[in-house]
Amino acid sequence: MTRHGEYNNELGQDSFSKLFDLSGKTAIVTGGLGILGRRFGAALAAHGAQVAIADLDEDEADGFARELEQNYGPVCIGVGCDVSDPDSVARMTDKVAEELGGIDILLNNAASKSDDLEQFFSPFETYSLAQWKKVMSVNVDGMFLAAQAVGNRMLKQNRGGSMIQMSSIYGLLGPDERIYEGSRYLGTAINTPAVYSASKAAVVGLTNHLAARWAPFGIRVNTLTPGGVESGQNSQFVERYSARVPLGRMGQPDELAGAAIYLASDASSYVTGHNLYVDGGLHAW
Repeated sequence: MTRHGEYNNELGQDSFSKLFDLSGKTAIVTGGLGILGRRFGAALAAHGAQVAIADLDEDEADGFARELEQNYGPVCIGVGCDVSDPDSVARMTDKVAEELGGIDILLNNAASKSDDLEQFFSPFETYSLAQWKKVMSVNVDGMFLAAQAVGNRMLKQNRGGSMIQMSSIYGLLGPDERIYEGSRYLGTAINTPAVYSASKAAVVGLTNHLAARWAPFGIRVNTLTPGGVESGQNSQFVERYSARVPLGRMGQPDELAGAAIYLASDASSYVTGHNLYVDGGLHAW
C-alpha cells in the first residue's frame, strides 16, 4: 500500500502472503486483557506488529505484553488505561506513539459488563439509569474517546491506518429470550440487556461515520461483529444458543483472530465502512 490508500499494482511472487504481514506496524488493543483482547494481541504480534496492550491494570497488561514479546518477537508494551476517562486515553495514546514510533492499528475492543452482574442483567423495565450510564461510559464513550485520540494521531502521522471496532450480533439482532431460560454465566442468571444491544448498535453507526470522514486520509474504519463466544456459560445455554446457529455451535475466541488480522492488514486495503460478521451464520437466519 502507498499513502492515502493508493494501491501498488506491482505484485511480486510472494506478495499475496505479505498482504497479511504487519511487520513495522504498531497496534493498540483496548481491553487487551479480556478473553478476545488477549487473542487479538497474540495474533497481531504473531503477524509481526508491535502491540500495546491497554487495560485498567497496567502491571498485568505489562506482564502479558512481556509474554507476547517472548513468544512472538516484536516489541510489546502494557499501558494502563480507563477508556471512559479522556485524560487516561490521551496519556495511553501519547505513550504508545512515543515508545513504539507511532500508531497504525487500533483494535477498539474495550467493553464493560459491569462489576455488578445482577444489576447488569436486570430486566429492562426496572433497569437503573446509573447502571445504563456506567455501561455506556465504556461501550460508547470509550469507543469514541479511543477512536478520537488515535484518529488524531493517525491524521498527524499522515500515513493512513486501520481501526477495527468491536460490536456484537446483539447490536444488530434482537435476542431470542427463549435461549436464556435456565441459563447462567459465572453463576448468575443471564440475558442480553438493552444497554448492551444499544451500545453495540452505536458502534456500527460510529464506524460508518468515521469510515466516510477519514477515507480521504487513508484511514480505514471497520466493524467486527462476533456472535456468541464460549466463555463460561452453562451447558444449557451453549446447547440452546448452538441450536440457533447454522454452523450448529458457539464460536471460540481464536476464531475472531483471523478476521481481525484481515481488517488490520493490507489484505483489506479496499475495505472500509464494512461490518464483518463472525457468527456462524446466525445473522442469515
